[in-house]
Parts: sequence; structure tokens; C-alpha cells
Amino acid sequence: MLRNLFSHAAPSRHIPDVVAIIAPHAGYPFSGRVAASSFNQIDPGKQYENIFLLGPSHYVGFEGASVYADGDYVTPLGKVPVNKDIARKLSASSRIFSSRTDAHAKEHSVEVEIPFLQYLLKGKFSIVPIVVGASTQETCDLIAEALRPYLNLRNLFVISTDFSHYPSYADANAVDSATADAVLSNSVRRLAGTMASNEGRKVPNLVTSMCGWSCVMTLLSMTQDMPHAQLTRIEYRNSGDAEGGDRGRVVGYCAITVSLAAGGNPQPFSLDKREKADLLAIARNAVEQYVKSGTVPALDSSRYSAGLGTGCGAFVTLKEKGSLRGCIGHFESDEPLFRVVQEMALAAATQDYRFQPVAADELKQISIEISVLTPMRRISSVDDIELGRDGIYIKKGSHAGTFLPQVATETGWTKEEFLGHCARDKAGIGWDGWKDADIYVYEALVFDESQR
Repeated sequence: MLRNLFSHAAPSRHIPDVVAIIAPHAGYPFSGRVAASSFNQIDPGKQYENIFLLGPSHYVGFEGASVYADGDYVTPLGKVPVNKDIARKLSASSRIFSSRTDAHAKEHSVEVEIPFLQYLLKGKFSIVPIVVGASTQETCDLIAEALRPYLNLRNLFVISTDFSHYPSYADANAVDSATADAVLSNSVRRLAGTMASNEGRKVPNLVTSMCGWSCVMTLLSMTQDMPHAQLTRIEYRNSGDAEGGDRGRVVGYCAITVSLAAGGNPQPFSLDKREKADLLAIARNAVEQYVKSGTVPALDSSRYSAGLGTGCGAFVTLKEKGSLRGCIGHFESDEPLFRVVQEMALAAATQDYRFQPVAADELKQISIEISVLTPMRRISSVDDIELGRDGIYIKKGSHAGTFLPQVATETGWTKEEFLGHCARDKAGIGWDGWKDADIYVYEALVFDESQR
């Protein structure tokens, strides 16, 4: 069965330095292919010091995490040793951990992942099996605090969870897409908000968006402050896709990886030609459809690359016959990029206070430019600003303003003029206000419709 599942799974994308995977734990005929797709992303030849398996507790109610320390795990493929030293250390070092065995006795969420490791990995490995019982984010944060020292290139974390439970096939696709986007944003806050939003939609028969939410929240609590963490969606299916699956009542499954740049250094964010074209099309379609009909186009996240699912800030600039017609953006990075671009395109067309909303008869004259922003960093000296490369964000108290990098190029301003105009015209703190304000810089990937 494992051989068959791996033969139909998504192939390895050769993602370097995978430190965690998210994999489903339902019956193999239903979720096994997606699970194999997730395990396929790890290096089969790598010798991991330990593999930490986190699965939700389905049978025993408790608050915390139970790490098994009393023996080993056995499957039809043989015995897998438990690192009892780490298990006992966790139990002794944190009040949130226990070594209760009843949480493991009937629990499937951890054990069903182990045969995939036995089938795939060439070398011997030991596991740290952890069953999570949590009802609050505080509990997840405490578990993450204890596990954070182990999240590195020497170990692997396997996060066991299924996604939506029991909606219809179409509803599952929509709910699971939103939940996966939230996970990929690497934001605990956004995932919590998305699950609450899913619940508020009153989707028929939706019992939960994610049965292992506590395990995923624990992972994100560790990774969301790591600027070099990269989350990648590998495959999505639900039980309705399986042979004989009932599409009236399904469970969703998603394979996701977490990787770290070697040495902890982030890889520079970039967009290829197709990704830029997709973002420009999203912006164009949003503006045209809303201006003509007052409706917003639906976005199918499965159509877009993992890069476009990355949390990034962005500005969308509209020009009419070369003159500015609207520009709005934001720096928040807890939304996938493709959604940020759609929202900012609509805002630039309808909410820029300097202009009237774009009218239908203007659409043919409008051109679109997108600026995708890198994370901001605070500087201690304006000598660190390079005109044409860096955008600036000036903040003083409740006042703030920004100029994109291209503003300096388009105006020909000196650095002092760049700072003065931003302080006075955008932040409202006077020409010299920048001198005692906080200054941040960022870079931008800038492209427009002339490059399509």
C-alpha cells in the first residue's frame, strides 16, 4: 500500500532544508496519497537526530502535551525507538508536558505517520511522539517554548492533522483553501482568525476546519518569528477524491512543508515572469469587474504558485496617460500576496482620497504598476538609505508616511528632499520632522503592464 501511495504522490520539489511537514492522518485509502506527498519532500538519505511527531488527542481530554517515554512504537514494518531521554527531559522541564500513557494508547494521529518514515528513510531514526491536548493558544505557546530549541536542521517535525471535517466536497475546497492560506502566512493570529471566520460562515456539516489545529498552532508559534522560514503548499485533496469517496460528506487533507535557509539566512524573495503576470491580471480583473458591476472576482488559491501565497506587503499604483490616478498599499504580511494585490488594486481605484473613484470610461486609459515590498528594517542613520533602491517609512507618534523606492528616481530628489517631502507631505510632521522620527527602509519588486 505504501509503495502504491508513493507512486501516485507529488514528487519531491527538492526544497532545501525541510525541518517540518504537515501531513494528514486519516485512513490510508483516503489521505495516504497526500501524506506520501508531504513525506516525499524530506531527504530520504538524511540522518535526522530525532523526528518529533505531534498529533492531536482524539480520545483523551487534557490540557497540555503527553510525550511517550515508557517504550517504543511498533508497526507492521518493525520497531521504531523512542528517544526516551528527550521524552523524559521534556516531561521534567515543563509543567505543560506529562508522560501519561493513556493519551497514546488508542491514538492514531501519531502512529499512522510512522510507516511513511519507515518506508522512506534509508537510515535508522528515533522518534519523540507527542500527543497534544490543548484548548487555548496559551497552551500551544507553552508547548512551542519547550520544543523551540529542537526546531533546527538536525531534526524533523511531523505535524499530524486533517483539515475540514464533514462539509460537502465544494464547501471543503473553499474552507480548506482559506485555512491553508492562513497556515502559509506563518501567522498564528491569521490562522486563528480564519478558523473563526470559517465557523462564522455556518457551513453545513462543518465540525472543524482542522482537527489538529493545536499542533499547527504550536508549529507556527515557533516559526512565525523566523524571517527565514518558508512554508510551501505541496498538494490538497479530500476524501471525495478517493475511489468511492462520498462527496456529500468529506474530510480535507493538505501537505505543507516548512524549510529554513541554510545557516539561518533568508533567501531573497523574487517573482518570476508568470507570477508577475498573474498579479497584474488579478489587479486588472479586480478593478475592471468592480468598476463595471460592483462585484469582486473570486480567487482560487490553487491556481497560484507558493510564492504568491507568501505573506508580503504590496502597493498598487494606477496611472492614467502617465499621470498618477491612485496608489494605495500596506506593509502587513499576514495575507497571501495575491489577496493583498487584489485588495490594494480595489482600494487604489476607489479609496484614494486624492482622486474620485475610477469610472468605467477611464478603464482603457488606466495602466497598473505593482510594488511588492520586502520586510522593513529600522535604520539608525540616513546614510544607510540608497536612493532608488530603498523606500522609506517615517513614523513619529501616531503620524506616519512612506515613499516607494521609485519616487526618488522619478522626481530626481536629493536624499534630504526625499526625506523632507515624506515627512511633511505624507507623515504631516514638517519638513525636518524626520530628524527625530523612526525611519525604516524596505526594497520593492516593481513591475507594470508594459512588461507583460
